[in-house]
Amino acid sequence: MLDSLLKTGAHGITGVGVGTMLVYLLVMTQLTTLTVTLYLHRGQTHRSVDFHPALMHWFRFWIWLTTAMITREWVAVHRKHHAHSDTKQDPHSPQVAGIGTVLVKGTELYIEARNDEALLTKYGSGTPDDWLERHLYTPHCNWGPTLLAVANLLLFGVPGMAIWAVQMMWIPFWGGGVINGLSHWWGYRNFETADRSTNLVPWAVWIGGEELHNNHHAFPGSAKFSIRRHEFDLGWLAIRILARCGLADVKRIAAGQTGRLAARVSIASIRQPRQTALAPRVRVMTDFFRKVMLPAVHDETRRGHDGRKPSLRLRRALADGGHWLAADDRRRLNAWLNARPRLRTLWEFRAQLAALVEQRGFGVASEELSQWVCAAEVSGIDPLRRFARSLLANAATVH
Repeated sequence: MLDSLLKTGAHGITGVGVGTMLVYLLVMTQLTTLTVTLYLHRGQTHRSVDFHPALMHWFRFWIWLTTAMITREWVAVHRKHHAHSDTKQDPHSPQVAGIGTVLVKGTELYIEARNDEALLTKYGSGTPDDWLERHLYTPHCNWGPTLLAVANLLLFGVPGMAIWAVQMMWIPFWGGGVINGLSHWWGYRNFETADRSTNLVPWAVWIGGEELHNNHHAFPGSAKFSIRRHEFDLGWLAIRILARCGLADVKRIAAGQTGRLAARVSIASIRQPRQTALAPRVRVMTDFFRKVMLPAVHDETRRGHDGRKPSLRLRRALADGGHWLAADDRRRLNAWLNARPRLRTLWEFRAQLAALVEQRGFGVASEELSQWVCAAEVSGIDPLRRFARSLLANAATVH
């Protein structure tokens, strides 16, 4: 009898090998990742997709079981992140707290933010508030992971506790550390948003699509995070499958994506989602960098004596106005621009345009915009002149 109990304690009731345990761990953690991105992020925080009530209850149970996170708290912290991205009011910006702090102490930053009752009141509205939420999921959020620990111990014995430890660290590391940290620190950008959001990789699989973070900040209301043809969003694939099964209803999607959406998913399963467009500032400044500044940099590189391309940090500064540069880096940038008069001119035009698009009512052919366009016309820089003409022609439709 004692031998049987010891054997069960060591190997659990399943007695499976390491390979099976690893498969179990992978499936469980990926289910948790998908629950966070689909339910907490796209569904509850941004309201870009609705789920069938039965599936909603399963999502809530799974979050409770595997993370101990409370929906209202997670939603409130993330909404504040979007409202104040990469400023001192951002709950978890690596630009403010430091990349090391967010990577290692991301959970501590989240806990500190969620304990702010004013934050919860302002940003946590519209989340579930039924009997289960009030009597189980919120007051007894730690019961879920405790139940999971007991289940793992029964299934796999002592190794089950190691599996449980990884499960408990999964979202704090990948969500609180990697996404909140690295995706505002390193990667590529499709859009010149006012924050430092980046896409970590174009094939967003491991963290459920959250890797396409710059795309998400450009279109926060879109249920789909991938924008370019070569990008892949695993979370969006899951939504498409759920929609076909009648378990998901997409509310909003990035402008220009609805045609392909309708072609791939039946209209019966998705009821004509609204288009969410780029903010005027993001659209204008992204186009300026792509159509004016970047071609000028390439031309300068071809004609320059050194023939070297500017560093990635320098290219980012040319795109975002050097807002995030330290004092020493800013001095080096100014010296680099002073040696290249044409780029210095474009740099000044960019700064003037950035100030214009921040003004209320931009999109109407204002006197300030007209003056900027006139100055661009006499600059003698063809890409700038073409961009200015197109901007003035579309001014009435920027909003």
